[in-house]
Amino acid sequence: MTHVYDLIIIGSGPAGLGAAIYAQRARLDTLVIEKAMVSGGQVLTTYEVDNYPGLPGIGGYDLGLKFREHADKLGAQFQEDQVLKVEDDGPDGTKRVVCVNGTYEAKALILATGAVHRKLGIPGEEEFGGMGVSYCATCDGAFFRNKVTAVIGGGDVAVEDAIFLARMCSKVYLIHRRDSLRAAKSLQESLMALENVEILWDSVADSILGDGKVERLVISNVKTGEKQELPVQGVFIAVGITPESSAFAGLVEMENGYIKAGEDGKTSAPGIFAAGDVRTKQLRQIITAAADGANAVTSAERYLTER
Repeated sequence: MTHVYDLIIIGSGPAGLGAAIYAQRARLDTLVIEKAMVSGGQVLTTYEVDNYPGLPGIGGYDLGLKFREHADKLGAQFQEDQVLKVEDDGPDGTKRVVCVNGTYEAKALILATGAVHRKLGIPGEEEFGGMGVSYCATCDGAFFRNKVTAVIGGGDVAVEDAIFLARMCSKVYLIHRRDSLRAAKSLQESLMALENVEILWDSVADSILGDGKVERLVISNVKTGEKQELPVQGVFIAVGITPESSAFAGLVEMENGYIKAGEDGKTSAPGIFAAGDVRTKQLRQIITAAADGANAVTSAERYLTER
């Protein structure tokens, strides 16, 4: 007979691990399904986290490990598997999580699958993936010591990447399609103070060129149409994220790929909750993801009690 859990949490980034911790404290029979070998989600590729309360300057990888260790200490159960789809028998019915290696059942679900890096879709991006094109400066920056690199984007991640790369690269171009950055003012101030960073405003990347590896980046000015070739060895793309929600198509209501859910985590389907970067929300940060996990478990507890 198939074991039916009280709760299955899909994903083990800050939202999923926050939920796992609260679920264990609530004594819910819980399983966490994670497709990666290591828990932590996007935080694992963050060089330094300076805005998580009480832990200023902690490395992202270390913070992810701390979250997982906390969940492990409380006895959380983890299963490494890839979710293909979720089947729902209705308001009071069983939820089935169909994965590559098996099917798992629960009375309630928390969807905490996060998001992935968005691609530009320009010539050379796919071709030079791993050969100079990267979406993670903290992962790959060390390969470009004393070289020239370009970061594409204007938000927090792009500026953080440029600052990080400036510590080891001879020069860093920051390419942004607008004439002002969206990043936090404190990050902008740190960026502007760096002599080896040049910001190219009102510019977009057209193509990435090279012979076996990245050698040049072609950009154009959106206002004048003027094209320019930059001699670079690395291109770091930081233009946002795409929610990992395709497995839940038709299961819950979505908005631009994000699962529609408020602070309580409730989705359009009773007994199914969403937490973290995958849900509609104003701010996608580690602290709000962890808080989402706690809120979603509280809502799941109430649902299970009233079921």
